Amino acid sequence: MVDVNKYETKLKKRLTYLDGRLDNIEDRLDEQPNQDWDENAAEHEEDEVLEDLGNMGLDEIRAIKAALDRIKAGTYGECAKCRDDISAERLEVIPQTPFCKDCA
Repeated sequence: MVDVNKYETKLKKRLTYLDGRLDNIEDRLDEQPNQDWDENAAEHEEDEVLEDLGNMGLDEIRAIKAALDRIKAGTYGECAKCRDDISAERLEVIPQTPFCKDCA
């Protein structure tokens, strides 16, 4: 049996962390570009990396919110494909996963 409260707490903590991280990324992307051409080019490369990190964070946030919805629905820890239980070991590593290791 999955300790749903434990994973709900873990998911909510991660969600709070990601929200703060995305706010920080957004603030950095909103900064005025440097007037020096070389510096501007370097900042542009950094912006691309930040955008990729932001997109990955948004994907993880969506997955976490879906996991929290599954908790509310009473289906957390159940594979969305085969309906078997997701192992505790897998949930420890990827608590937002909707799939068992065989279906992933």
